[in-house]
Amino acid sequence: MATTYNWDCKTVDVYPTHDTNTNVVYNIHWRVNGISDQLDAEGNPYQAKSIGTQILTTDDITNFISFENLTNEILVGWTKDAMGAEEVTLIEATVEGLITSKIAPTSVTLTIGGE
Repeated sequence: MATTYNWDCKTVDVYPTHDTNTNVVYNIHWRVNGISDQLDAEGNPYQAKSIGTQILTTDDITNFISFENLTNEILVGWTKDAMGAEEVTLIEATVEGLITSKIAPTSVTLTIGGE
């Protein structure tokens, strides 16, 4: 099974002013969507997601990028850098585990018939 991970980091919290800069990002709301190459009975790929936030340090801002020039790619890079590779791997592994549980559940809930 191969899973594609899409990081969405488009929602941010900003300081309206910080030092001499405006709209300084200090917290990123991230969402990781995992999409499997395996399909369910209806032909749809199995999917799972994880969400959270990542605080950024604003103590020493160098190479400031104005808010209107930010992209999802830039914010994903900042998020992953702040998390570190180990945390990024853990998040993606968690999403992978959720997908695996959908493909081959280890537990299901059933209801008996009758009155």
